[in-house]
Parts: sequence; C-alpha cells; structure tokens
Amino acid sequence: MAIAEDRRRLAARLQWLRVSVLVVFGLLVGVFWFFQVVQYAKFREMAENNHQRTLALRAPRGVIFDRTGQVLVENRSAFNISIVREHTRDLERTVRLLASVTGVGESHIRDIVERHRREPAYRPIVVVPDATLAQVAAVTARRLDTELPDVVVQEVPTRDYPGRSLAAHLIGYVGEASDQQVGDDGFSAGTIVGQSGVERVYNKLLMGEDGARRVVVNSVGREIRTLEELPPTEGRRVQLSLNYDMQRAAEEAFEAYGYAGAAVVLDPRSGDVLTLTSLPAYDPNAFAAGIDRAAWAALNNDEQRPLQNRAIQGRYSPGSAFKIVVATAALEEGVVTPDRQIFCPGGATFYGRFFKCLGHHGWMDMRQAIEKSCNTYFYTLGNMVGIDRLYEYSEKLGLAGKSGIDLPNEIESIVPSSEWKRQKTGERWYPGETISVAIGQGQLSVTPMSMAVMMASVANGGTRVVPRLVTAIDDGSGEGWQTVPPPANPFPPFLMKPDTVAAVHDGLWFAVNRAGTAGRARIAGRDVSGKTGTAQVISNKGKARAGASEKDLRDHGWFVFFAPKDNPEVAGVVFAEHSEHGYLAAPIARHILATYFAQKDGQPLPQLVVPAPAVPAPVAPAPRGRAAANTAALDP
Repeated sequence: MAIAEDRRRLAARLQWLRVSVLVVFGLLVGVFWFFQVVQYAKFREMAENNHQRTLALRAPRGVIFDRTGQVLVENRSAFNISIVREHTRDLERTVRLLASVTGVGESHIRDIVERHRREPAYRPIVVVPDATLAQVAAVTARRLDTELPDVVVQEVPTRDYPGRSLAAHLIGYVGEASDQQVGDDGFSAGTIVGQSGVERVYNKLLMGEDGARRVVVNSVGREIRTLEELPPTEGRRVQLSLNYDMQRAAEEAFEAYGYAGAAVVLDPRSGDVLTLTSLPAYDPNAFAAGIDRAAWAALNNDEQRPLQNRAIQGRYSPGSAFKIVVATAALEEGVVTPDRQIFCPGGATFYGRFFKCLGHHGWMDMRQAIEKSCNTYFYTLGNMVGIDRLYEYSEKLGLAGKSGIDLPNEIESIVPSSEWKRQKTGERWYPGETISVAIGQGQLSVTPMSMAVMMASVANGGTRVVPRLVTAIDDGSGEGWQTVPPPANPFPPFLMKPDTVAAVHDGLWFAVNRAGTAGRARIAGRDVSGKTGTAQVISNKGKARAGASEKDLRDHGWFVFFAPKDNPEVAGVVFAEHSEHGYLAAPIARHILATYFAQKDGQPLPQLVVPAPAVPAPVAPAPRGRAAANTAALDP
C-alpha cells in the first residue's frame, strides 16, 4: 500500500512539473512574442541606437568694432563637410565618391585625411570647409541613400570681414591651430585661432568657450535624438582705437596715386592708433574657412609681399625726415639756438669730402633750414652733435628700437651709435659717417611705425607714446563697454624745452604752409605741419653698377606730419614705396587729415580728386669741379 501511495504522489508531482514547465514555456513564448512581434520596432531602434557621441559646438568669436562703432569683423554661418572614420568601412570609396559629388579634387581630400590620420577616429575631419549649398545638398541626398553614411554636414560660425582687405594687417586672420600652437598653447587639433594681427594678440578674449551636444546615433552614424546640449559662449566684443573712415581714406589715396607703402596715424595725446595701413594687402576672408595650398603659395611667392606688414616689419632709410631728430638734439643740447645761422653755398666739406645740398640757400636759421630742408645746415648740426647723442634723442623720441604696439612680429628700427657699430663690425665709428646719418642716410633703417611715434613725441612736446589698439571690451555681462586703460609707459619722461618745441613746430609749419617742400599737404585753416623725406633704395654708384636691373630701384618717399600746429590732435607718417620724391607722399596724408577734420566737424567726408601730373621743376645744376665727383644729395 505504501509503495502504491508513493507512486501516486510521484505521478502527481510529475504532472505538476509538466504543467509548470508548460506554463513557463508558454509564458516565455508569450514574452518572446510580445518582444519580437508587438515591440519589434521599439527594440530594433534600441539595438540600432547603441552609440552616444559628444559633438563640439564651436563658439562664435567676438565681434570687432572701430572707435565709432563700425563693425570691422563679425561672424556668419557656414557648412563644413567632414568624414567620420569611425563609421567608414571603405575610406577609399568614400573619398572617391565625395570628390565626385562635391567637385573637389580627390587628391586634395586624400591629403587632408592623411594629415589628420593620427587623430581619434570619432573626430570629424573637415574636407570641404565653407561648402556651397549645392555641395551640401548633394552630400545630404546621398547620406539619405546611405551612399555616404560616414560623411557629416556641420553648421559652424565662420569669421567674416566686411571690409575685405581694409586694415587687413592690423586685424589679421584666423585659421586652424598649427602643430606648434597645439603643443605650446594647448589648443585641440582643428581649433580655429587667431594667426596674425589683433585676431592673434587678443585670441583668448575673442575665442569664447565651445559648447557640446550629446547625441544618440545609429549604427551608420545618423543622429537619432539629443540627450543633452550645452550652448557655446560667444567671445568678447572688442573695440579698437582704429578710425574706419580715416583707414578707408588712407587706402583709397594709396590706390588712387598708385603706390604701395604704409601709413600710420596716432593720437599724440594717448597713443591711440587711428590708422594703420600696409599695401598691398590681402583678403582675410580667404583664410576664414581654410586657405588652399595654391592660394597660400601665391601669397608667399608674390614679389609685392602682401603678407608683410610694412608698417611694423618694413625697414627703410628715413631720408630728410630724420632732420627733425637732428634739430631736436642740437637745440636740446644747446649746440645751437633757433636763431643760429649757417651759410649754405650749395654744400660743405667735412673730413676731406664735399657733401652736396639741393641748392644754394645762403644764410639760414633753424626754422628756415627745416622749411627748405637744407642739407648743409643739418650736415653741420649732425657733425656738432655727434652720432651717440643723435642715437640718444632718437631713442627718447621713439625712433630707435620697437614702438611696443600690441601687434605681433614688430621689428626694431636701427639708429646707429658708436657702440652699435663696435658690436656689429668690431670697428670704431668714424665722424665722417655721421654726416650721411644727419640727413637720414647711411646706416639708418627705421619702420613707419617708429616714424609715427617720433612725430607724436615731437607733436606733444617730447612724451614718447606707446601705440595701442584695444580701447574697450564688452564681456557680455550686461555692463556694456568697459574701458581698457592704456598700457604702462616704460620709457623715461622727456619734455622738450619750450624754445625747442616752438622752433621745430614753426619749421614744420613753414615746410607745409610757406615755400617749403610739403605744400601738397596744406589744408586751409587746419595748420598742418610736416616734413618730406626721400630715401635711396640704393646709392647712385650702386644704380650705375646695377644697370638695367629687374628690381625697382627708385627712391622711397616719406611725409611725416601732425595737426593742428599748436595743439596737435593727430600725428603720423605716410611712406610711399618707390614714389621717387617725398612730396608725392604728402597728398595721401592730406586726404587722411581732411577726412579726420570733416568727421570731427560733422561735415561730409571729402572726395579724393587726383590732379594731373605736374611738370617737375628744374633742378639746380650741380657744382663744378670736385663736387661733381661726389654722391648726389637726395630730394627732401
């Protein structure tokens, strides 16, 4: 009986086990059916959407304004076409198809990919920056057809320069961080940073902070949804000291008169840079979305050197404009008085050599000598002052060394001294060398910027200013523009004697407003004061040896100025490359100054009218005899 009872219980348990197993399997079948059939679409999407990616949102750079609120640099939206190698099965096929679709050279795309091959595979490689709408449409259509699943189109802010080449060397341009910038400054590869000018010096202010977007993508890299987004922060807005209308006037005048060169205009009271021109220039828009190799090579190989900022990187002999330093040094040191007269018979002999003057000026005092640019007078002064004191006053007035402007790659102006020559050549300075330096020749080599600083110092009575560009910043806090204090002046104070200021200012006013060499800068009622200078590119003997050279060996022209005479508000320089005569640079300055005064008075801006070329005045005959064998003096 017991055995039979145990069998029944075992059979019942087995039955319950069978039922339980059937129920469990039934439940599993039901769940599987629910998941596989009812919830098929949902779980297929979840299977596909198993990738998350963090996408950088590039911050727009800060907008740059001139001193009047005119926009100099802003941003625009652009589309970049990129390859994401993480989703590439056949990179060669993608390159070939993308080249065919966009019309971009296949080798060009392949070169870009190769340069970025070491970067993480998930980071997009931009192969078509600033793509056209047609290119974007063509790529997008093929992505929908899964022909280009590894290609993405990204909308990014891109720099826009409305004035194109206007003030290009001052503003600068942007581009991808170089390998050196990635290593030294810690930028990520592909980051857009300032490469020159204000864009480079104030890059940290202008860059802003990038945002990020975390998205879910499917197995072919297509975005499904956004999980989180941190918007980018725009860079700070920056206001420059630059005056847009004066800058435009300078470049307009250079173009009208057909010269390359440079112009710098400063406020002698503060050092604010009102104008900084270097021509020929370039269009920074070409760099905004990435310049191609051919365009970059063309700029670098151009004989006119459009990438060189002539205002701070070009060195030239100052010619007769250096006589202002000689006059200041002689008066400050008490070597002569303003009324001291020196006789000019057409030249003078120093250390056994005859040095010619432009004419037979007769007896001249300081004011008349500056007006007529008498070489004989300044030969004599230079010989009396000596080279070391000329260097000392060049440094005090800002002509020697660097100006300290907040721009990259400024070079030093060279004003010789006895110590300078000893260090450079191991030889002593010979007094006869000072005679050539006294009229701005010899071993003098200065930048237009240093000439502008010198004129600002003379204009304000001796205070050497430090040129500056940024005057205000808006950090987006809602407080508006915050004034940037001027930089600390590292140069010792130097105030010229009242008699020195009066004599030099009078002489410079005479040069423009009486019978001097700078009459083409005259503006009625504005008391423009200035001085012309003509500087040799090569000596007369050198020209003779060069013969029919392909190089342009014509002399350069300078005009330095300030206005008004008794309370100067502007001071500066115009350097006209190969203009042959200094007085031909004066009309460019006249147009800049006329624009300044019209703007100040609320009057319509002047229209530039270029007169027909005048017949040059006859040159006085050279002295006979021993004088004829010596180097000819330059035009003032």
